[in-house]
Amino acid sequence: MRKLIIHIPCYNEADVLPQTLADLPRAVAGFDRVEWLVTDDGSTDGTSAVARAHGVDHVIRLPANRGLANAFMVGVLAALERGADVIVNTDADNQYDASCIPDLVAPILEGRAVMVVGARPIMDTTDFPLAKKLLQRIGSWVVRVASGTPVPDAPSGFRAFSRDAALSLYVFNAYTYTLETLIQAGRLGMTVTWVPIRTHAPTRPSRLFRSMRSYVLRSMATIFRIFVLYKPMRFFALIGALVAIPGLVLGLRFLYFFMLGQGSGNIQSLILVAILIVSSVVIFSAGVLSDMIAANRVLLAEIRRRQLQQHLETSSARIDGPHRRDAP
Repeated sequence: MRKLIIHIPCYNEADVLPQTLADLPRAVAGFDRVEWLVTDDGSTDGTSAVARAHGVDHVIRLPANRGLANAFMVGVLAALERGADVIVNTDADNQYDASCIPDLVAPILEGRAVMVVGARPIMDTTDFPLAKKLLQRIGSWVVRVASGTPVPDAPSGFRAFSRDAALSLYVFNAYTYTLETLIQAGRLGMTVTWVPIRTHAPTRPSRLFRSMRSYVLRSMATIFRIFVLYKPMRFFALIGALVAIPGLVLGLRFLYFFMLGQGSGNIQSLILVAILIVSSVVIFSAGVLSDMIAANRVLLAEIRRRQLQQHLETSSARIDGPHRRDAP
């Protein structure tokens, strides 16, 4: 029996969650069973009670608010424990059109991909300010370069994972999971694709940022961290080159004057050349070490996947049926 679990991370979503649930499907072609799972990230407005009242099969309630990335990972693990063959992640604010779920899972069912991202019509969305549109395009380009995946809308949270893909993912960023999971998928050699989707008008302001300035700063910090973590050799080599090039230019300048017999007056330049060249070597060495650490991270991800698989095999018997209420 093939099972699809639709996961919704929630934080104080009691007002908008009923509409989101009303649009979710209970049957999707290619699956024998479709279940819903809500991860309540420490809500204080009765979100868990609303989820149960509207027929959610599994409700995981966290004791305190830990952030979207953590709620996402908790939900993914819970879906795996409950036997999901495919996991669809969507937002509680009904931003994504649930009627697109069959399109989202189709590449997985057809064996063309193990991760599928729903790409929003960003440039045609009137609710997004121009600065956010441009920043999302830049961020998506950075993720495509870093991951080698073709996804044009990297921040989209509307995505589907096969069971094997979900087993391999882990998020280090406490802010959001969207960019990092794509980078991981590319680094691990997963087949990732995207499909166009439709969206609804916003039902509430975004919870991830309080202002455009906050969004820009956090996004820039996330993109910077992605390059340092997942493309360290390229990052440090670029920084090292930027330091080394002025040193080489000054070094050639010193040699020119030295050959003309005027080297004694340019000792300061020679000292600066030495500082720049040594600094570039140190930066490049840091890149080599970081690249080795990044390679070890891939090995650790594989070890974690195997351990998680063993854990799921031993814990599956403790899940008491598909309609268990998982939290009080």
